[in-house]
Amino acid sequence: MFLNLLADETTDAAAFDWGALLNTVINWMTTTGIKLVIAIVLMIVTFKLVNLFTKRLYKRLHRKNVDETIARVSSQALKLALKLLILVCLVGYVGIETASISAVIASIGVGISLAVQGTLSNFAGGVIIIVMRPFKIGDYITSNDQSGTVEDIKLFYTHIVTPDNKGVVIPNGQLANNVIVNASAKDTRRVDLVVSVAYGSDVELVKRLIKEVCAANELIFTDPAPFTEMSAMSESSLDFTVRVWCNRGDYWTVYFALLSSILNTLNENGIEIPFNQLDVNLKSLPEKAQTAVDDVEKTEQIKEM
Repeated sequence: MFLNLLADETTDAAAFDWGALLNTVINWMTTTGIKLVIAIVLMIVTFKLVNLFTKRLYKRLHRKNVDETIARVSSQALKLALKLLILVCLVGYVGIETASISAVIASIGVGISLAVQGTLSNFAGGVIIIVMRPFKIGDYITSNDQSGTVEDIKLFYTHIVTPDNKGVVIPNGQLANNVIVNASAKDTRRVDLVVSVAYGSDVELVKRLIKEVCAANELIFTDPAPFTEMSAMSESSLDFTVRVWCNRGDYWTVYFALLSSILNTLNENGIEIPFNQLDVNLKSLPEKAQTAVDDVEKTEQIKEM
């Protein structure tokens, strides 16, 4: 009988627990559950609206001829800030204490900041680059032994494309703390060449021919005037320094055109282009050494017979 009473009490307790659980679930679904569903729907809708807004903002800035770097970075930063604000508001709407979440996030942030100091330096470098603007999107830069056209500037990394179409990602921390050579900073550039001719060449003739080649190229500026002078007497050549100015976009066109035109002109006028040479002077061997050489040659002849 005692066992029967114990079994009845256990059965009643199990039935009571399931009922309470069901009531709790129903209560949660009718209160917090509905809020959670509404919050998810609002998050999806608002995130899409934010994406649409920032995209239109970027296009509007682009139409207003705002700098590409500022337009792209500002739209991306605004999109991230708006999404974070919406997320915090929705968390508060659902009923989760935002104060405790903020404390947890702050604690996690301290730990993460100690572990990712390099990433934070990249972020600081990105802010410096965006504010100080040592270069912008579309510029050709050289830094950290890497050269290429700036394709995109983000908060942590800068993306460049090399002349052979390779993508290179450079941390902004390194860019902000190293020398940056911006070949696109000015509208004009100077082309420097060294032309070498053989010893015995007419120096004045060489200078005149090079100046004629420079004058014939329409892409080369007349002011500043082209510069041509003999700059060195090397081991096997006379070296002439050639400096001309042109528009930034014509740099490589002028460079290669000058190389081929100067070479052809010098060849047509009989000016020799030097190459590395080695002079070898043979001296007569001593009598005993010569005899030994002759004996070796005779031995080789006998073997062949």
